Amino acid sequence: MQVSDRLARLRQSMVESDQPPALLVTSLTNVRYLTGFAGSAGMLFVLPDEAVLLTDGRYGTQAAEQLASAGVGARIEVCPAAGQAERGRAVVAGSGVVGLALEADHVSWARQRAFAEKWFPGIELTPSLGLVEGLRRIKDAGELDRLAAAARIADEALSAVRGRLAEGLTEADFGRLLDFEMCVLGATAPSFETIVASGPNAAKPHHRPGSRQIGRSEPIVLDFGALFEGYHSDMTRTVWVDGLGDPVLRQAVDVVLAAQAAGVAAVRPGAACVDVDQACRSLIADAGWAENFVHGTGHGVGLEIHEAPSLSSVSTDTLAVGHVVTVEPGVYLPGIGGVRIEDTVVVTEDGCRPLTSTLKDAP
Repeated sequence: MQVSDRLARLRQSMVESDQPPALLVTSLTNVRYLTGFAGSAGMLFVLPDEAVLLTDGRYGTQAAEQLASAGVGARIEVCPAAGQAERGRAVVAGSGVVGLALEADHVSWARQRAFAEKWFPGIELTPSLGLVEGLRRIKDAGELDRLAAAARIADEALSAVRGRLAEGLTEADFGRLLDFEMCVLGATAPSFETIVASGPNAAKPHHRPGSRQIGRSEPIVLDFGALFEGYHSDMTRTVWVDGLGDPVLRQAVDVVLAAQAAGVAAVRPGAACVDVDQACRSLIADAGWAENFVHGTGHGVGLEIHEAPSLSSVSTDTLAVGHVVTVEPGVYLPGIGGVRIEDTVVVTEDGCRPLTSTLKDAP
């Protein structure tokens, strides 16, 4: 991946947004994006003339290996947690900066006060919003390769275990089968808690799989993804065994299929995300189910399962080449069941291309 140029692009973004010349990156996801470091403890000082990764003794060797592999020339400071305030203060003092930006979305009130009073007394601390996340929106070729691999693992895992839906397994048992198969195929872990929602449970968008036995002729919403080398996939399919018995649900499948296709067709560079949402939402509203589409149409996917941009009725985002987003309209009928269909797509010069490829069932 093109990790080595990210710090330079971040510094340019800081200049363009009139930020202080120094930024303390405390989001571990953002630290990983900028340096390749994937440990569970660390912070990155992005200073005018250097970058310094501060971590503890558990990660000294790992940090050196991962930064070298990523081609990032940041200095690594290893220090026990009890001494990190003093070490961090020395890092900032040595840089000569008088102001330091903090990631407002990732710093609690208590931590900000600790930074102000203990870590950096005398240094002006200012909030920053979305500096690194703005860079993360556009995926490079290496990121797209990993996202595609994660999606392929999920596709192949569902193909391998889908036949077992006819065995009368519980939702939880089928979820565990799917999770295990993704790991067998190379995933580090599931991207999130796999959703298996059968029968009336399919009316709950984020149902947690439980002890309900999966039946025949009922909707089964499967929402799942694979984590591969730090990158996520996300896919939803609504399936069934021996057809759908309820004509209302058969109609809902037709409507959601059409809405999802319309949303995917609307994804292109320059498209307002609110317009993609509306492309899906209008078809569902025309069918009389406006109140039954209870969430946004989609979200970005990358190092996090939910990241910018957002596809919703209140989004102010605009799509660009290299964005990776989901398109996942749904209809939820309490007490009856529900339907959601989701693909993850990459925005290309002339539209988009899907990363998820499992065929969608027709009623």
